Amino acid sequence: MPQPPGGPIAYRTLHESPVVAVRDYTCRAAAGGPREEEVSTGNAVVLMRHGAFSRHFGRRRVTADVNEAAFFPKGATYRVSHEAGHGDRGTVFEVAPHALAAFLRELDPASADLPEPGIPFPAGPCENAVFWRHRELVLRLEGATAARPALLEPLEADALALQLVADVLEAAYERHGSARGRRRPATEEGHAERVEAARAFLTSRMTERLTLNEVAEAAAVSPFHLARLFRRWTGVPIHRYLTRLRLRASLELLAEPGTDLASIAADLGFASHSHFADAFRREFGCAPSEFRRRASGRALREASRIPEA
Repeated sequence: MPQPPGGPIAYRTLHESPVVAVRDYTCRAAAGGPREEEVSTGNAVVLMRHGAFSRHFGRRRVTADVNEAAFFPKGATYRVSHEAGHGDRGTVFEVAPHALAAFLRELDPASADLPEPGIPFPAGPCENAVFWRHRELVLRLEGATAARPALLEPLEADALALQLVADVLEAAYERHGSARGRRRPATEEGHAERVEAARAFLTSRMTERLTLNEVAEAAAVSPFHLARLFRRWTGVPIHRYLTRLRLRASLELLAEPGTDLASIAADLGFASHSHFADAFRREFGCAPSEFRRRASGRALREASRIPEA
């Protein structure tokens, strides 16, 4: 997590897991600076939501605003200034060192021999689609409460956060002319095996509230790598794949007369009836109760066609 960018600052944790932490920060520093030198204690990515600040690396100045992703490489020293006194606010993404290192080695094979590769750039582009997904993620995380924590499951929060970090890091490497090497057939085969291991784990444990770290351990791959591999091979994010497993299994249960909707939701791993209903409606375009009525009506019609012995 980067040091406070000079001045009064408050952090608030929105999500935290063994893989990634997502924190909201608000800084109310007055205009001025550069201030005293600071040191980044770990690799972090900051996506701004309001205002701006500048970091000074010697004579070089790099401004962080809503159009750029700010990277805080571990061990980097800098000083902070604010051109305006309006304050700034953003989202800090802290990725577990082992997960980030695996992804950075994929982006830059030359860093494979480094024990702990760091982010080599202070900033990178934040495309409009990435910015929009970032804002949506923050809204969903802020909407989670003790009364309704199911707005975002841990696995989905991990996957969405890591995808944002991956997107801005890839864009930064492309800006600086760095390209990953071509994958070898043996590598492709290994990737496929990892994805299949993850799929097998998901199908066997789909009724549990899984974390991305648990699935990654079962597939013997880093969480960062798994989230990207899974989407590339299956065409859908890992959290959506898990949700679809549950939802499609629910159709058979809903067609059975007398089954309780809340029980179906709980048995399939949904945190609540409303969580199940919302996911069902997004996936199939109707409520579970509506599908049940149609399935029940069809069953009655079929039964009426069966001739008596």
